[in-house]
Amino acid sequence: MRVMKVGGGAIASLIGGLLLPLSLALAGNPNERDVKPLPNVQDQDNLLTPDGKLNTAAKIWALEFRFKDPRIITVDIPGRGRTVCWYLWYQVINPYPEPHTFIPDFELVTLDRQTTHHDQVLPKAQEAIKQVEDPTGYLNIKNSVTVYAEPIPAAKPNAIPRPVTGVAIWPDVDPDANRFSIFVSGLSNGYSITDPVPPETDPVVRKKTLQLNFKRIGDRYYMDSKAIRFVGPAEWIYRSSKVNLPATTLAPKLTTSPAPTSPGK
Repeated sequence: MRVMKVGGGAIASLIGGLLLPLSLALAGNPNERDVKPLPNVQDQDNLLTPDGKLNTAAKIWALEFRFKDPRIITVDIPGRGRTVCWYLWYQVINPYPEPHTFIPDFELVTLDRQTTHHDQVLPKAQEAIKQVEDPTGYLNIKNSVTVYAEPIPAAKPNAIPRPVTGVAIWPDVDPDANRFSIFVSGLSNGYSITDPVPPETDPVVRKKTLQLNFKRIGDRYYMDSKAIRFVGPAEWIYRSSKVNLPATTLAPKLTTSPAPTSPGK
């Protein structure tokens, strides 16, 4: 531990820094990126107030998302043997005064290899990731099933919202993929309905989805997490999804559909 001579004011400042909540310290981690809820033209209500603040009275809600750039780990998985897994460490923060359930779907799409991967629950891989990301178990990292067992806690007045930490895992991603996007749905209840696209007869449902774009420097012989870079900014888009909607919906029916953001469907 480094010792320095400081005056009374500096000592008070040092003590105050030591007493900062851990969640605030984590939020300042340079390896983490924060994504705030943002509006989209297809939102069925005003997500933000005229002065740019979160509209907690709106019919539509969207949770905050914090993530690290994806990483790569090799794990012995029963029935598969040595498997290269790509994973995304993330935290979900609920800025609203009432709890909201996060039912996630993490889809990784390689743009240069044209492959699609949904995250998988792999206990062996999750345990290996915990040893890297949370060896003390303080964060209680969840997977895509256990993360929705309980709602994301509501924000309390004059308190820092408590994040819920999770991990999404994709095994067997094409090792030559260098450009890919991760689509995160479940962070919002926003959706829109458009007319069928012939020859289909069912309406097209698009869910409000967070799109994160990345690039990787290297090839199958250089599988290093440090080679993965985020390509900003993060985008809130409406992306087609195979879901069953209730008879009564918040979303108005659109007669025309805006062109989807590539590579959204």
